[in-house]
Amino acid sequence: MTSPVVAPEILRFYSETINEADRLSSTAEGRLEMVRTQELLRRRLPPAPARILDVGGGPGTHARWLVEDGYTVHLVDPVPRHIEQAEQTGATTELGDARHLTAEDGSYDVVLMLGPLYHLTERSDRDRALAEARRVLRPHGLLAAAGINRYASLFEHTAFAHLHKEPIRRSIGGILASQIHDGKKAFTAAYFHSGEQLREEVATAGFDDAEILGIEGPAWALLAAAERNTGMSFHESGLFDSVLTAARMAEPYPELLASSSHLLATGHRP
Repeated sequence: MTSPVVAPEILRFYSETINEADRLSSTAEGRLEMVRTQELLRRRLPPAPARILDVGGGPGTHARWLVEDGYTVHLVDPVPRHIEQAEQTGATTELGDARHLTAEDGSYDVVLMLGPLYHLTERSDRDRALAEARRVLRPHGLLAAAGINRYASLFEHTAFAHLHKEPIRRSIGGILASQIHDGKKAFTAAYFHSGEQLREEVATAGFDDAEILGIEGPAWALLAAAERNTGMSFHESGLFDSVLTAARMAEPYPELLASSSHLLATGHRP
C-alpha cells in the first residue's frame, strides 16, 4: 500500500506538537470527553467479540478499552508515531488512510471514525472516507463518527479568558464564518461541523437512522475555565460530576447540540 497522504501540518502537529496519548486523561475536559464517548458507544455497540475497525484511532486510547471489553480491534492511522503507541493496546495496527481502507468489503461489525472527519477539510474527502466505512461494514453494521462542533472554539477561547483580545477574536470569527481552521496557529487544520451538517453527511453516505449526539454537553467549558484559570485539577470534583450530569441530561434536547465541544454521529449500513 502507498503511504497515506496527510497534510503536513497535521502530521507535524501529532508527531511533534502534542502527545495525543495524553489528551483524554491530562485534563478534566479530556476525561469528560473520554467518559462520555465510552458510555455513548457502549450503549450502541454489538456484544463482544464483534470486530471493530478504529479508523484514525490515533495512539489507541479507545482501542485499549475496547480490547479490554473483549472486542477484536484493528486500528488504522496515518501518523507513524500513533501506530507505534497503539501497538501496546492489544489491537492490531496499520498505517493507513481513512479514504483508502485496505479492509475487505463487509468485513467489520463496527467502524469508528473518531477523528478523520474533522481533519478532512474538503467535503469530497469526508464523503470518500464515509463511503469506505460503509463498504467495509457488514449489513446492519454500526458507524460511529465524531466531529468538532462549529462553535467549540468560541466556547473554548472564552473559557481561556482571551477572546476579548482582538487577534484571537478575529481568528475565532474566521473559524465561525468558514468552519475551517487553517492549522497555522495552535490547533492543526480542521473542519468544524454543525449537528445538521454532520447528520446530513452520514445520511447522504447511505447510512440508515443517522443520529447526532453531543459528547461533552452544554457545560464542558466550565471545566476548561476552572482548570485553565486556577491551575488546579478538577478530575475528581463536584464540578466534574455536575458537568457530566449536564451532558447526560442534555441528550434528549437537540437544541443543546450546538453547545457541545464534539458531536458523535451514528448510523447503520442497510
